[in-house]
Amino acid sequence: MDISVNYEQDFYSWLQHNARLLREGRLAEADVENIAEELEGMSRNEKRELLSRLILLIAHLLKWEFQPARRSASRERTIDEQRRQLYLILKDSPSLKYQFEEKIRESYKPAMKSAVKETGMKKTDFPDICPYTPDQLLNEDFYPQQADLEVRGQG
Repeated sequence: MDISVNYEQDFYSWLQHNARLLREGRLAEADVENIAEELEGMSRNEKRELLSRLILLIAHLLKWEFQPARRSASRERTIDEQRRQLYLILKDSPSLKYQFEEKIRESYKPAMKSAVKETGMKKTDFPDICPYTPDQLLNEDFYPQQADLEVRGQG
């Protein structure tokens, strides 16, 4: 690797330099170890972003459902934006769809904790497991109503 292009000192220049080396087939000169580390980091970031968006979406859906008097255009926009971001993540990284249900389960507890904190309600006021299906979470027309709980056997 060119000594003047240092990963630690100028990340942008390092990226450009290594991209050029890879395109030119000069793999022996590329900083393979740091490239691999960056790629792994990118995959972790994608998973983290998916989880973060799910936590926000589920928390807002819970607040929408369990605090109907506090429904607002702002809350609706937040729900819509999280769905839009989830769609983009899954579009760009379709293999994450295979982990979607697992990430829903993983995100429910922090989402419920957020809803508890923001609403002042008790943890026991919310279902123990995520009441929303993957399809509902991604469905731009789905806004849960309290009556939906009875249909799902939660009420």
